[in-house]
Amino acid sequence: MEKEINRCGWVGANPLMQKYHDEEWGVPVHDDQKWFEFLTLDAFQAGLSWSTIINKRKNFDKAFDKFNYKKIANYDEAKIAELMQDVGIIRNKLKIIATINNAKEFMKIQKEFGSFDKYIWQFTKGKTIINRWTSIKEIPASSEVSDEMSKELKKRGFKFVGSTICYAFMQAAGMVNDHLVDCFRYKEVLK
Repeated sequence: MEKEINRCGWVGANPLMQKYHDEEWGVPVHDDQKWFEFLTLDAFQAGLSWSTIINKRKNFDKAFDKFNYKKIANYDEAKIAELMQDVGIIRNKLKIIATINNAKEFMKIQKEFGSFDKYIWQFTKGKTIINRWTSIKEIPASSEVSDEMSKELKKRGFKFVGSTICYAFMQAAGMVNDHLVDCFRYKEVLK
């Protein structure tokens, strides 16, 4: 009989959610391509559940050229129209246009700082913020750091980067460890 694995309460029984939780969520990211993917997926999540996004992740990957921000920055009206017809993704024109805009702003940050990674980790002074939550109810939707990140990204012209989205972004990319202390991944992501 398989031993029961203790995961964070939000994961549920969806195998895609479990895989995401077990392999990606909370693992520190230092790859600009992955940063742009998370930025895009978190923007599309606004107002929706994460499971909706996870279930469509492969479709997003295909529709948005594997999150190649250099290509996305050059999307035109024809590409927007094509994406609006793609039933495999969230067909929200504002979010599609924001993704194109964010790709352009993302590259400006790369030019200024050498990489998006170098820029974004400044918000946590290059270290993961380690929390010690025992209940899912304790996990905040935002923080002072996500407030500051949101303010700065908006100033730079990014769209769909409110504080709650920024906090989800920080959780996904390992800038904050919000695994519950009794989750099997809590200690693993500390390493």
